[in-house]
Amino acid sequence: MKSYRKELTFHTRTRRAFINITPQIEECLRESGIKEGLLLCNAMHITASVFINDDEPGLHSDFERFLEKLAPEKPYDQYAHNGFEDNADAHLKRTIMGREVVVAVTNGRLDFGPWEQIFYGEFDGKRPKRVLVKIIGE
Repeated sequence: MKSYRKELTFHTRTRRAFINITPQIEECLRESGIKEGLLLCNAMHITASVFINDDEPGLHSDFERFLEKLAPEKPYDQYAHNGFEDNADAHLKRTIMGREVVVAVTNGRLDFGPWEQIFYGEFDGKRPKRVLVKIIGE
């Protein structure tokens, strides 16, 4: 069995962002040479997320509004975590959106359903953060 590992780095200019990283993940799959197996992609920071959904701007706006209703950024003093940092809301948003995705690899391609794409979700940006891509198979 083969194994492939790569770290991708994202640095958003905004506190929150949704980035379609499917092209970078597909490039990793090509680099790996693996045709059958599993691909794991996970955020390596506790205020960021990797998830699968549709690449539709209206949906991304809906995510933003939904998450802000569940865990509003401000006022900062509503959270016990906020003291040294002001990112308690980002930790909660990451928990809701998830840490990682696992995708089957079939015939050298990501085995997606209709409209599925992989996204990096940033909830406390403006600095570099890493995403791990690990692929195992043959």
